[in-house]
Amino acid sequence: MQYKLDKLVADRIYFQEVLEETYLELALYRCFSVLTSCNKEVEEQDLYRICLAEEEGKNKLSRRELMKQLRQQRIHIKTVAYDTDLIIDQLRSKIEDAALNSEIIGRYITNWQCARTEQHTQTINDTESGPSTAISYFRNRGDQEQRVHSEIDLLVNVFINETLAKVESWMNKYDTDMEAIDLKITIMKNKYQDEVAKRKSMEDDLAHHADQMTLWNKFKDDRERARLYRKKMTESAIIVQAWWRGLLVRLELGPFRPKKKAPTRPDDKKGKKK
Repeated sequence: MQYKLDKLVADRIYFQEVLEETYLELALYRCFSVLTSCNKEVEEQDLYRICLAEEEGKNKLSRRELMKQLRQQRIHIKTVAYDTDLIIDQLRSKIEDAALNSEIIGRYITNWQCARTEQHTQTINDTESGPSTAISYFRNRGDQEQRVHSEIDLLVNVFINETLAKVESWMNKYDTDMEAIDLKITIMKNKYQDEVAKRKSMEDDLAHHADQMTLWNKFKDDRERARLYRKKMTESAIIVQAWWRGLLVRLELGPFRPKKKAPTRPDDKKGKKK
């Protein structure tokens, strides 16, 4: 609301100045070039505003296209991330299945080894009781190696799960950072456009003020020359008038001519003698 009031006040002052300058120019020079220039300036401003409106429309279309491309790119990134998560889940399930299969095979082999061991142990015990100690040692060693292998598989699975969790956290952080960066870019762009518009308005005001000062100085110079000319003409007229009046006085002409005495009548003289 305050902006509209300021604009109305500025328009009223502008029209008042234009009318004053036009009236002054008509009175002094009998022309209206100020009004013509002001009208041309208003038309140029209207054309400039139309160009700005068209540029704004183009910018809106460009922004819409860029936002569309951004959404498509975001969707593409999410799709790729989803596919990657799916592949990771599949690999995880394959790893788990492989671990389960290896465990089943290990159990089967262990049971088979135990059965065969018992069979051979019994056979050996039947044939030879001496090598039973060595067979028991190697059997325990095989069990220990199988236990170590199981622990290594479990540790590898733990490392894989931690890596997947880190990858997911970094992807979420990347999405958050990209949205924050886009917001900052938009804010800085709006601030830049506001500063450009403010600078353009100040440059226009400065140019208008310079034109006004030029016209005012020209008016003061013309007024001073007119005043000196009137002063000179007045002094010249006074000198000419004084010279003319002195000439009339010296030559006793015009109103300064001496009056003639009226002639006396003869009857009047005789009456006075009697």
